[in-house]
Amino acid sequence: MKVTLKLDRKMRIIGSDNRGHQTIFDSYPSVGGEDTASTPMEILLQAMAACSFMDVVSILRKKRKTVTDLIINVEAERAEQHPKIFIKVHLLYELISPDAELKDLERAIELSQQTYCGASAMFKKSGCIVTWEAKIKQ
Repeated sequence: MKVTLKLDRKMRIIGSDNRGHQTIFDSYPSVGGEDTASTPMEILLQAMAACSFMDVVSILRKKRKTVTDLIINVEAERAEQHPKIFIKVHLLYELISPDAELKDLERAIELSQQTYCGASAMFKKSGCIVTWEAKIKQ
């Protein structure tokens, strides 16, 4: 795996992978950015949630459950001192499905968080406390 990052302007950075996909990063005006995109730390949270999201949807579909929609809301707490790493992350998974039960969603999340999601594993190995909860909306 290989990626490249290039300065666009001020603190705005464009990252790209070898397939040409781009990710845009920026920062707050107080540190020289223009607030035109998510910060690197916000993108880390999004990436962690996206990694687990893909696991959960894949597991549910393998169980032949209908996934009408899935929303993951993430709240995080960072250390007060530099480096301001994440110390706590909480994920709220909200599944919209006409046929999945809460136990199906919970099992899919458990498998993601304990076995498959490399991004969550990286957070946990850094000492971050990762918690989650699940809700079904039909």
